[in-house]
Amino acid sequence: MKIARRIEELKPYLFVEIRKKIAEKRAKGEDIVSFAIGDPDIATPANVIKKLCDAAQDPSNHRYPDEAMPELHAGIAEWYKRRFGVALDPATEILPLIGSKEGIGHISFCFIDSGDVALVPDPGYPVYGVGTTLAGGTPYYLPLKAEKGFLPDLNNIPEDVLKKTKILWLNYPNNPTGAVAGLDFYNKVVEFAKKNNILVCHDAPYTEVAFDNYQPVSFLQAPGAKDVGVEFHSFSKTYNMTGWRIGMAVGNPVAIKALKTLKSNLDSGIPRAIQYMAIEALNGPQNAIGEHNAVYQRRRDLLCETLTRIGLQVYIPKAGLYIWAKVPEAYNSVDLTNDFLDQIGVAVTPGVGYGPNGEGYIRLSLTVPDVSLVKALSRLSGWRNKRHLTMKKIT
Repeated sequence: MKIARRIEELKPYLFVEIRKKIAEKRAKGEDIVSFAIGDPDIATPANVIKKLCDAAQDPSNHRYPDEAMPELHAGIAEWYKRRFGVALDPATEILPLIGSKEGIGHISFCFIDSGDVALVPDPGYPVYGVGTTLAGGTPYYLPLKAEKGFLPDLNNIPEDVLKKTKILWLNYPNNPTGAVAGLDFYNKVVEFAKKNNILVCHDAPYTEVAFDNYQPVSFLQAPGAKDVGVEFHSFSKTYNMTGWRIGMAVGNPVAIKALKTLKSNLDSGIPRAIQYMAIEALNGPQNAIGEHNAVYQRRRDLLCETLTRIGLQVYIPKAGLYIWAKVPEAYNSVDLTNDFLDQIGVAVTPGVGYGPNGEGYIRLSLTVPDVSLVKALSRLSGWRNKRHLTMKKIT
């Protein structure tokens, strides 16, 4: 048999390779503490789990779910209104997803034809570029630089690229940099998208993970945003529901309808018991969010302090689950990643895995249980920058 060229040319997904390497180390008996994957270690709230268990006992929920329940659409609309002041039509401007990742991967097939372009942040979540390529399009990478607050420069995109561009990908609070964006930036994005007839796809799963009393905004809060864009959100980080696979796309009704049409031909919907737990998460007590954030903030502070002490430049995030740290001189991101893993049994993610402009950085997730975090902080504190010491000795 012959594998399709699109698969032969597709690189292995970054986190699959990282998990594989960690598993190999552990299989040899090595004790590895991993900061590599952004998967919350805190449990889904108890009231949400109870709703799942109750719904799972009902045989009517064992069948094909078909379209998402109206109560879920309504719950998402009410949550967006309560949290962001954004009004959404539950019937035409909301589409529940089997996790936001599948919607992010699929929407390119709705708007990208062969030869079309998507503007993709670099560094950024790999699925933006992968979805574009699988749909037959070409990613045009927008550098995210520290001196610009890790925001893309939309003013220097070549005119011939803009003529072919169908989608602009954004993601704030940002993975991997931890950067945030405000309405002043989103207002400019709306103007840019209208001028160039581009669909804005904003990936926003981290808006509810925030620190120091900071409250991230939604792209849809910008006037005219629904005219040009959709926002992907998720229950995964807000309610620690990564394993249950449920999210949503909201915003422009034309884009929502197109994605719904594609999905109706590819999947059979979200299991109803999981829909019930999502409704409970949206409508039930919200105090768990603040409790989780307090845990993440404490971890953020401890980790940033330790990394700074051993010679890494750290960008302290206002929101999100990640620390973005500049590696010491004489290292690149892969070298330091390997050094940490081999010397002290600490796994991090090399920044270059998120794109060429991620070179020189590493990413660390805050989703490490406290017992493991203490162990990792001790190991990091004992790490020695051998390359620096060697170079200093030679000099």
